[in-house]
Amino acid sequence: MNEEHARAAADIAEVEAANTAFYDAMERGDHDDLSALWLPGEDLTVSCVHPGWPVLTGRGDVLRSYAVIMANTEYIQFFLTDVSVAMTGDTALVTCTENILSGGPAEDGDALGPLVGQLVVATNVFRRTPDGWKLWSHHGSPVLAETGEDDDEESPS
Repeated sequence: MNEEHARAAADIAEVEAANTAFYDAMERGDHDDLSALWLPGEDLTVSCVHPGWPVLTGRGDVLRSYAVIMANTEYIQFFLTDVSVAMTGDTALVTCTENILSGGPAEDGDALGPLVGQLVVATNVFRRTPDGWKLWSHHGSPVLAETGEDDDEESPS
């Protein structure tokens, strides 16, 4: 393997690690770690689209949205599938499917509230910085479930 291929493979591994760290910080509810993964400052405006939310722009609004999510989510776990990394220069694009299992506060007692599963397709854009790869943008879109209604319409009565 020549030096260029070795560097590209190392870059991809670093981007994959940064992507994993993003989801790990969410699972742990660690807002400080999550904040450190986003581009610093406002010179490159960061953006985020949570499923069903409007576009959030600017580091402050994006990080506040994660604080709200973390404060209102008792439990969350991400199982990432279909992870793909594409790179050009100092920009990396990660696409994946977030298989999410989450639960809110319980209504009675100390037990965890009901768990809910959700599929979200996500695009995470990273930029290379002197401090490693940092998130520039996250966009999550829900995957709509098949209802099977079309099959019922085609069935003979």
